[in-house]
Amino acid sequence: MCRVVAYYRVSTEGQGRSGLGLDAQRHAVHALCDGRGWEVVTEYTEVESGKRNDRPQLEAALADARRTGAKLVVAKLDRLSRNAEFTLSLRNSGVDFVCADNPDVNRLTIGLLAVINEDERERIAERTRVALQAAKARGVRLGNPNGAAALRRAGKGNGAAVEAVKGNAERLAADLKGTVEEIMASGATSLPAIAAELNARHIQTRRGGKWHASSVRNLLVRL
Repeated sequence: MCRVVAYYRVSTEGQGRSGLGLDAQRHAVHALCDGRGWEVVTEYTEVESGKRNDRPQLEAALADARRTGAKLVVAKLDRLSRNAEFTLSLRNSGVDFVCADNPDVNRLTIGLLAVINEDERERIAERTRVALQAAKARGVRLGNPNGAAALRRAGKGNGAAVEAVKGNAERLAADLKGTVEEIMASGATSLPAIAAELNARHIQTRRGGKWHASSVRNLLVRL
């Protein structure tokens, strides 16, 4: 059975206290899950504006889904965010998510939309390049007078991809810190024993696989 972490969001404290909007979201999520035979194991509720990207409850829901390999389900896509860039970042979070009002909008669909957006950005870049060439031909000075120094101050470099992978691994380690401490406190302190307990709790590795002594060793190094 597919395990589900449900995420609900309302924009005001009043709605959060009264349940206004929450009942409809909960009904939509549970209707989808019941129809597909999915099990809602945990639910998270955020009281926050859709314009803000700092969402502690959403981060907790994502961490829960990553730990257990569950799917994140929301009532509507705008319950995640109205900010397209933020929504796309969820695609790279390692968590599958489904919107109850349109189940076809998932990580794959978001990926396709990202490709379309990338194509549009490339078209904009080409138009910008042509416009800059025309400006240069008119004698307009282009570029940053500080050159490489400005780029260094901006912290830009070619190690972004490596840092992203490292960040994902460290984020998973942070998510699992409390769980690992609990397992070790129960007496399971060897690498194979910790791996067995993580697997018994349906907690997956960063790549969605089973835990082994070597992967637990790497996890403990990060912790």
